[in-house]
Amino acid sequence: MRVLVKKGRIIDPSQNLDFVGDLLIEEGKILGIEKNIEIKEKVEVIEAKDLWILPGLVDIHVHLREPGEEWKEDIETGTKAALYGGILRLACMPNTKPPNDSPEVTKYILERALEKAHVKVYPIACITKNQEGKEITEFGRLKKAGAIGISDDGKWVQNSDVMKRALLYAKNFDLPVISHCEDINLSKGGQINEGYFSAKLGLKGIPVSAETIAVIRDLILAKETKKFIHLAHLSTKEVIPFLRWAKEEGIPFTAETCPHYFTLTEKEVENYNTLAKVNPPLRTQKDVEAIKLALKEGLIEVIASDHAPHSPLEKEIEFELASPGMIGLQTLLPLSLNLVREGYLTPLKLAEYLILNPSKVLGIEAPSLKKGSLAEVIIVDPEEEYIFTEEIIQSKSKNTPFLNKKLKGRVKKIIFNKKIFDLSF
Repeated sequence: MRVLVKKGRIIDPSQNLDFVGDLLIEEGKILGIEKNIEIKEKVEVIEAKDLWILPGLVDIHVHLREPGEEWKEDIETGTKAALYGGILRLACMPNTKPPNDSPEVTKYILERALEKAHVKVYPIACITKNQEGKEITEFGRLKKAGAIGISDDGKWVQNSDVMKRALLYAKNFDLPVISHCEDINLSKGGQINEGYFSAKLGLKGIPVSAETIAVIRDLILAKETKKFIHLAHLSTKEVIPFLRWAKEEGIPFTAETCPHYFTLTEKEVENYNTLAKVNPPLRTQKDVEAIKLALKEGLIEVIASDHAPHSPLEKEIEFELASPGMIGLQTLLPLSLNLVREGYLTPLKLAEYLILNPSKVLGIEAPSLKKGSLAEVIIVDPEEEYIFTEEIIQSKSKNTPFLNKKLKGRVKKIIFNKKIFDLSF
């Protein structure tokens, strides 16, 4: 297979490239990247005028629900949704049933991915056994089985001594530690952001202090242990000064947010809309603006989907009983493109947050358009508008507040695994 992609905007953060040019691919590898490539031999030409050419996206926060909750999602459907979203590598979180706290579960996920996955899957294993926050798992055995990092995502390791020992232990195996920052003593029973709407709707609120206190504790432990930590799905302006302090102190950390935290506010739940119920909760307009400014400043350097599929059984019920979470693999890119349109990020910086930085967190070589690299290429129309209908959604679950809403920007074609995928719909 020889393919020539012509006159597209080539954006590659691994090479700090942003220019209009051509990309030549042969037998699944990048053969050339130039402003103009002339070739006499037979070649399939893809015209990419006004389109963007990027390496595949890397999503470090995905819930595939397998094993144990396959009625919501499984490895096959979740990775198909990722493919349609331009995400060619993803890390799956360990809060499955059973949780990924043993080499056996890690191996099962990798074996299923080998059989069914449309994209590359990297398992994240548990920090503690059964995610109970009491006894740390066997990091060495988990890494040997194929775990790429550790997290108790869905739960915060509440005991500071356990978390400190986990950080020290993880240093021995060079495993990234990903923290779900939520003090359950403050958030327990909470439904939405604590404030005007929680009072209006008569729902127990989740205070910003639940996230802020957890962030502060984890940053202090990272400083003390000199062990890198990654702070997941940050949502509130209150954490921003502490991220800035940590940068100034040279504390080894990175932070991520998700598109819904810089796109939506708590107003989405005004009519008890369970599709907008998520953890951490949607916050205020001031929080949305602060998160966007933190991305612009580089205090938050990773954007992830936190793809959390739920069936109608978990969503079309009373708000208090509904499960928190929304799907996000196919909305990650179009919603993130708004940061470019609004002037917070350049296209190259956005690509860094969606490709290069998440790869660094996981400790893997980032997808690249460098000559000789494996072709993991997405071709994007940043301006195409469409309605995000159930027919477009590739996930088993359809739980998103963006359902039947207009999105702007979509992946048109993918060149991956020596194949060309036309994603027209």
